Amino acid sequence: MNGHLSLIQLVIQASVPVQIVIALLLLSSLTSWAIIFRKRLLLGRAMREADQFENNFWSGGDLSHLYRAIESHGGAAGMANIFEMGFREFARQRQSGAGSPDLMLEGARRAMRVAHLKEIDRLEHSLATLATVGSVSPYVGLFGTVWGIMTAFSGLGDVRQATLAAVAPGISQALVTTAIGLFAAIPAVVAYNRFADQVGRLEVRFDAFTEEFSTILQRHTGRGLASAPTVPVAGAAGAAPTPAPAGPMAAGATPRAPRAR
Repeated sequence: MNGHLSLIQLVIQASVPVQIVIALLLLSSLTSWAIIFRKRLLLGRAMREADQFENNFWSGGDLSHLYRAIESHGGAAGMANIFEMGFREFARQRQSGAGSPDLMLEGARRAMRVAHLKEIDRLEHSLATLATVGSVSPYVGLFGTVWGIMTAFSGLGDVRQATLAAVAPGISQALVTTAIGLFAAIPAVVAYNRFADQVGRLEVRFDAFTEEFSTILQRHTGRGLASAPTVPVAGAAGAAPTPAPAGPMAAGATPRAPRAR
C-alpha cells in the first residue's frame, strides 16, 4: 500500500511536462487495452464463423440452399460474405445471359475479391493504433524521463552542496514515465503480433476459398447448369429463377478433411 502511495506522490509532485507525458501514456494504454479486448472478440468470432461455414460448404449440400440461408439472416461476414457476393454476381450474370462463361466467372471472382478486401479491412481496423502505441510509447516515456532528469539537475544550482538526496526525488519521478511507457507498449506489441498473425491466416483461408469456389463455378459453367436447382436473384422483380450451382460434391470437387483446431 505504501508503494502505491509513494508512486502516486511521485506523479503528483512531478513537473507539469512530466505529468502531461504520464497522462498521455495512460490514455494510450487504456486505448490499446480497449482495442485488444474488442479485437480479440472480433477475430475469435471470425475464426469460428469461418470454421462453421467451411463445414456447411463442404458438407455436400445444395449451394442455393446455403445462399438462401445466408440471405435470410440479412447477410453474413467473413467467408460466408465472400461466398454470398460471388454466388449472387454469378447468378445475376447467368440470369441476364449477357456474357460468356468466362465473363460470368470473372465477374464472380471480382465480386468475391471486393468482398475479400472489405473483410480484411474490417479485421485489420485499429491494428495500426496498436502498432503505434507499441512503437512510440517507450520513446514518449523516455522523453519524460530525460525532461525530469534535466529538471532535477537544474535544481541543484540553487543549493550549495549537491547530494544524492537532493536529486533522488526528481530522478524517481522521471523514471516513472519510462515504466509507464513500457507498461503501455509491451501489451500493445504482443497483441499486435498475435492479431496480425490471425488476420494473415484468415486472409490465406479467404484466398483459398475464393480459388476453390471459382473452380466449382467453372465446372458448372462447363456443364451448362441444365439440371441445377434454381435460385431467385435479389433485385430482379418478376425475373425467372436462375440456375444455381449445386453442392461442391455434385460439381466433382474433392471432399476436404476437417480443419485441425
